[in-house]
Parts: sequence; C-alpha cells; structure tokens
Amino acid sequence: MSPRVRHLRPSELARQLGISAKALRLYEQRGLVAPGRTPAGWRAYDPAQIDRVTDIVALRGFGLSLSQIEQLLKGQSKGLGPVLTAHQAALEDRIAVLAQTLEKVRRFQRGQAATMQEARRRAAPATTFQVTLELPWPWGGEPFTLDVRPLTYITGPLGSGKTRLALRLAETLPDAAFLGLDRSSDNAAAAHTRRDSDPALRLRVDAAMASLIADGATESDALLALVVALQCERPAVLVIDLVEQGLDAVTQKSVGAHLRQLAGTAGPRALVLLTRSSAMLDLSAVGPDETIILCPANHSPPIQVVPHPSAPGYEALATCLAAPEVRARTEGTIAWRPVSEHDREQRNASW
Repeated sequence: MSPRVRHLRPSELARQLGISAKALRLYEQRGLVAPGRTPAGWRAYDPAQIDRVTDIVALRGFGLSLSQIEQLLKGQSKGLGPVLTAHQAALEDRIAVLAQTLEKVRRFQRGQAATMQEARRRAAPATTFQVTLELPWPWGGEPFTLDVRPLTYITGPLGSGKTRLALRLAETLPDAAFLGLDRSSDNAAAAHTRRDSDPALRLRVDAAMASLIADGATESDALLALVVALQCERPAVLVIDLVEQGLDAVTQKSVGAHLRQLAGTAGPRALVLLTRSSAMLDLSAVGPDETIILCPANHSPPIQVVPHPSAPGYEALATCLAAPEVRARTEGTIAWRPVSEHDREQRNASW
C-alpha cells in the first residue's frame, strides 16, 4: 500500500510558510493555486499545490507583484532571469526617486525652515524654462508666455485649440518632439523595431513595462509605443497628444504615476501632455514639478490653473476632465461649431 499523501489545511500551510490565510485565498482568486476539497468540503493542499504556494511566497519575497508571478507561472514571460533583471531596474529607479526626496527632506531639516510657506519655497523646483510664443488660430497670434516644468499638462474641452497650442509648442521649443495619436498599428511596429535594435533601450523599456504591468497596467501596442517614446534618448521636450489614447482606466492610472516618477528623475527634460482624463491629470496629486494650462471653451487665451478649488479657472478645469470610462465613450468624437466670417478670415490669415 502506498503511503498516504500529506494534505494541509489552509491554516496549517499558512503557518508553515509564515503567511496569512487571506493571502492563500487571494492566490486562489487570482487562479495561481487550486486547492482540492475534503469530503466535507474544506480546502486541502496536496504536495503539488504546497510546492506551488511555496514558489509564490519565494517570488513575493523578491518583491514581485502577483501580476508578474502570474505571467511567470503561466509561461507568459521569458523566464525568471529576465523578469528579475527588469524588476531590479524598476527598483533602482524607485530608489533613485526616494533618494532625491530624502535629500530634499535633509536639506529642509538642515535649513531649519519653520513654516509651511518656507517648506513650499524649498520644495518647489526651478522652472525648467520659460517660452513666449505667438498663439495659433483660433487665438490670432497674440503672445503667450508659458513656464514649462518637468510635467506640463495642456487640457481643455473639445474644439478649444489645445492640440494647436501643443503643436505650436513643439515647433517653437528647441529640441522638442511631438508624439501623435496613432500609437497602435504602424507606430507600434516601429516601436518594436526600435526597441529590439538597441539592447540598452530594450532593457529600459522592459523594466518600465514590467513596472507598469505590476501596477495593474494592461500590455498593449499603444502602451508599448508610449513607453518606447519615453525611454528613447530623449529630446529636451516631448509633447504627447492625448496621452491616454488607447489605454484602459487602470493603465491610465499606472501611466500617470509612472510619468510623475519620470518627472522626478528626468533632469532638464520636460514632458508636455495633452489630456482630458482625470486619471492622467489627478488634480489632488499635482505637485510642484507640474503645471496645468487650460484652453477655455470660449477661445479666451490659455491660462495657467492652480489645482485648488478657489483658484481662477479651477471649475472649468475640473469640468473638462472626465473619468477614463467617460472618455472611452467619447473617443473619436469631433467637435464642430459654425464658423463665422471673422473666424474664417483669421484662420486664412494664419495659414
């Protein structure tokens, strides 16, 4: 007679591995483990499932997310080595951000700043640079001065002229590039080719993608094209048209956090992001490295808006931003309004 196979109850396995029974339930919900059942209906882990949970706990000890572990266990990744290499790069990026923040705190403490006003002054970054340009149609060429910070948002309702403003910025600023809306099909194929032809770029892109997926992002052509553009040898300014294009709600939140990390480590480089998504532009999370430009619906000149409810332009700003689910329903919608003779003359003059 063969010896009886040892089965463990969830509480026994959790105690043996130093985890909680709740963690075991989470692994089961994610489809990572599949415990059997006793005749009475209680969960029981056989040796194969015990080994499976042991592997998961070991991988969690490296700091891998459940999404990364799921890809490994289901054979969707290229093996543990590349995953850990990408994970190491992501951790090193986070350490760099934390080190910069820690240094800010140390400088603040050394200076013995006593008030929040002084704390804001010390924490606020210097403007990356300032630019004055002639506003395109529909504004008619009037001058506009903009403080470009590491993360600069341009937003506004449909038909407000925000895309024209972004294009004018890309044309005016030295060493600037514009990333358009087509970030699937052809651009994604080009992104694959560009990534694969440069080993250093591939490492950075894979690390960024792994970090985003660990935060819940969904892998897609649009996401890959965006990440490749962000990780290439970068111009002084990268202007991105509707950064949320092609990204689902959870991915938008992950990308928003990723862009804030880049803004903290990008040195002199600035990102200018067109967006109408409240996940990409979370007004409660805007920091001193960020600035918001609103293009009003009535074609008044663009204004810089401070993200506080009492600030001028805040209500219009909050109104034009929408949740990702709402933005998805209106994707591809084109605003149209009758063009007056005066507007037509101004537009023709600008061309």
